[in-house]
Amino acid sequence: MVATKKYTYGLGRRKAATATVRLYKGKGEITINDKPALDYLSGNKTYLAEITDPLALAEKQKEFDVSVIVKGGGLAGQVDAIKLAISKALVVEAADLKPVLKKAGMIKRDPREKERKKYGLRSARKKEQFSKR
Repeated sequence: MVATKKYTYGLGRRKAATATVRLYKGKGEITINDKPALDYLSGNKTYLAEITDPLALAEKQKEFDVSVIVKGGGLAGQVDAIKLAISKALVVEAADLKPVLKKAGMIKRDPREKERKKYGLRSARKKEQFSKR
């Protein structure tokens, strides 16, 4: 069955995680990879609060149902990717929210990535211990 409900799309990335979000008109339910958000986040209410930050800032927590597909990375990176994707989808839904979300720093992507290991070193920057004798 093809989804017939109208939705707003948002894409967010952080480290190795990629999240695609669909905002539907609804009651405020959040599903991540077809699971309730709290179950997917292993009961971590801090992560759940971080995901709902853009909706809380826009005062639209009870207006939208959020459906998320997230891949790659760890849980913290996935949470940041979801937060960015929700923010982008909200801006598409209501352009007047952009200054509010931008001021809170929720529209900007965090560009920090893992630095690659270099040859001759133990890790990205760690060197062998120097021995004087």
